[in-house]
Amino acid sequence: MPRSKGSGVRTRRRHKKILNLAKGYRGTRSKLQKRAHEAVLRAGEHAFEGRKNKKRDMKKLWIVRINAALSKHDIMYSRFMAGLKKAKIDLNRKMLAEMAINDPKGFKEVVEKVKKFL
Repeated sequence: MPRSKGSGVRTRRRHKKILNLAKGYRGTRSKLQKRAHEAVLRAGEHAFEGRKNKKRDMKKLWIVRINAALSKHDIMYSRFMAGLKKAKIDLNRKMLAEMAINDPKGFKEVVEKVKKFL
């Protein structure tokens, strides 16, 4: 039985796909198949990690915004969050941060309710 060779069309298609993903990379990373493949793999790893870091960064930002708004009301962030749980107010950090920026009156009402439970 004769040896079955890999199709040149298939290989070319696979190489072309990698080179298209590597468009815009500098130097040989966008021209040579092997270098492009390495670059695309590494870029994929960074992209995956970046999606996780984005979530962390947003949570940090919300906490900073809430804490800044709470400093006007003379209450610490950690005590405020504990008070929220005691008061059974189910607002997440994202909503609290939005309230602190766009609706200071509503945020003040929430803070006053929380202060009663502390």
